Amino acid sequence: MSSRVAFVTGASKGVGRGIAYGLAEDGWDVAINYHSDEAGAEETRSVVEHKGRRCFTVSGDVGNKNHVEAMFSAVVAELGGLDCLVNNAGRQTFAPLLELEEADWDKTIRTNLKGSFLCTQMAGRIMRDQKKGGSIINIGSGANKQPFLNLVDYCASKGGLDQLTRVSACELGQYGIRVNCVAPGAIEIERTREESDDYAGTWSPLTPMGRIGYPADIARMVVHLAGDGADFVTGQTIYVDGGLWTKTHWPYKTD
Repeated sequence: MSSRVAFVTGASKGVGRGIAYGLAEDGWDVAINYHSDEAGAEETRSVVEHKGRRCFTVSGDVGNKNHVEAMFSAVVAELGGLDCLVNNAGRQTFAPLLELEEADWDKTIRTNLKGSFLCTQMAGRIMRDQKKGGSIINIGSGANKQPFLNLVDYCASKGGLDQLTRVSACELGQYGIRVNCVAPGAIEIERTREESDDYAGTWSPLTPMGRIGYPADIARMVVHLAGDGADFVTGQTIYVDGGLWTKTHWPYKTD
């Protein structure tokens, strides 16, 4: 049986890196995209290869159609096909609505939403022509449904990603291509550790399961959705959050 090939965008660090590791452990060959952090991408590649899988790094801006076309062509040429795409690349701007710069809005929408569209479109075409189906997995957020104050651009992009997931699933199902979204909770990575002096201490009490998440938590769900065990699951957003985005405000004490 030929090797399964996954392409993970934004995999030079954080959640994307963890997803690449998880896929490699499950027997996937992995292509990893990076935009500027070549050193980080090489670190990810080294670990994937240490796990016994082929790994190919490719640089490019997911919000640029020419870059996307070149990246996917290179991945298919190097690894022999494409069975799974993980749209993980993303950015955000911490700024109030009334102060958010137009340029920052444009960058975030371009990366998070347009980038996911362009990559989904390209992966969908490749998988359709291969005639063996495939899996596309978008990495969302609690911001798919909850308003995050001072993250206007991010919320708008992730809300759009939720609908992109649904409509893509409906249109691509005829080709055996499944499209789902994994929405993380409070995940400790390099970026989120900069948000608080005590990230775990800030978010664990708000999470029903009493802890923060880690990239491996997200990777396990991605691996499941990419595999045959989820071959009748499509159009879904699955919150991997320890209950964080399910819990609502409740003024009464509970035991």
